[in-house]
Amino acid sequence: MLKFIKQNALLKVVSLNSISVAVSFVLGIIATKIVSVYLGTSGMALLGSFRNFTGMMKSLATLGINNSFIKLFVENKEDKKELGVIYATFFWFFLLVSTVLGLLILLFANNISEFLFFTNSFAYPIRFFGLLLPLIVINTFWMAIYNALEKYKKIVVLQIISNVLIFGFTAFLIINNAINGGLLAVVLGELLMVIVTFVFVLKDKSYFQFNLQKVLKKKYLNVIKKFSSMALLSAIIAPVTLMLIRNFIIETHSIQEAGIWDATNKFSSFYMLVFSSGLSLYYMPKLASLTTDAAFKMELKSYFKVFVPLFLTVLVAVFLLKGIILNIAFTAAFSKVNEVLIWQLLGDFLRVMTLAFGYQIVVKASIKKYFILEIVFNASYLLLSFYLVSLFSFEGALQAYFCANLISFILILWMFRELFLNPKFPNTDSQY
Repeated sequence: MLKFIKQNALLKVVSLNSISVAVSFVLGIIATKIVSVYLGTSGMALLGSFRNFTGMMKSLATLGINNSFIKLFVENKEDKKELGVIYATFFWFFLLVSTVLGLLILLFANNISEFLFFTNSFAYPIRFFGLLLPLIVINTFWMAIYNALEKYKKIVVLQIISNVLIFGFTAFLIINNAINGGLLAVVLGELLMVIVTFVFVLKDKSYFQFNLQKVLKKKYLNVIKKFSSMALLSAIIAPVTLMLIRNFIIETHSIQEAGIWDATNKFSSFYMLVFSSGLSLYYMPKLASLTTDAAFKMELKSYFKVFVPLFLTVLVAVFLLKGIILNIAFTAAFSKVNEVLIWQLLGDFLRVMTLAFGYQIVVKASIKKYFILEIVFNASYLLLSFYLVSLFSFEGALQAYFCANLISFILILWMFRELFLNPKFPNTDSQY
């Protein structure tokens, strides 16, 4: 078994990353238990809403920095001089974007608080986040460099240290300051990650030495523009969809029902973390280096032969042990999660299969396909949620998630139909 893992690059990265994820999993369950005990279902909903907002702002500020940087790094890794220009271009462009966005957050903090929490009493963590946004983006830039250099062990150690520190601060703040502490912990967690990464960067100065005085290069800005257009859509449409669904559940049913829906999503993140982070570490750089349809099909076969069965096994184990895990992670107020979790599990399974093709669309910057997929998924998720929530309360949103992923999977199979219908593949650049 160990020999098989060593021979399979994807499994090797996933197994290495699983150390970090195991720590995150345990700490995540304990943190969720603390939230459920001290904040309850309503607190879970408020924290979920704030996390959606901060995630959206981070995505807007970074605008696909990781994907576009990896692509350019792979193409220019032998040219140190050109890499310096790429580094400088990315650094200044994203620092400018994040600074402007941070200022806007500071100006409209009260309005944002009204939308997220139905009160302006929580504007202070929003302003704090706005101030930190440029630093958060610089941290993302550093992590993109580590990822492009394939420093997987370094990334895993960095993640473990960050997660342990964030857990400690989160637990302390929630226990002592309830919801105010929880919201502040979301922002402080980002600051802690910046500090930890900075310590690592100081030790690895040789990886990060580049001339910041170099002029921004237009051709690299054009690449950023392509990836940014895709990231911009996801940064807005995905979290807004979640926030609208949550607000609809609150308005038509209750904040407690919304909290149970958020808890189900949180439960999903426990096992999705190991796979999504493993894919971003290995699968994205790997696809960026492929130049032929045949090479992509070989990688695709490996994905469905190894990765998908492994994920399915985990889902089955989670379903069979859901009662035990839920009792550990939540209080009795969240017992309904046990009844509706199957919809989340099925939706996640379809999502992982869709990602096999979705990452290829991203690395090849197939903007049209990306836009169609994102819009179809989020539009169907939102519209089906509005309809099904009216009939089945928060469970309807989970059913809508499954249906939206099924629609997306069918759509992406149709987009890549020639890959399966045509048995012969010319040794040319992939068009996907």
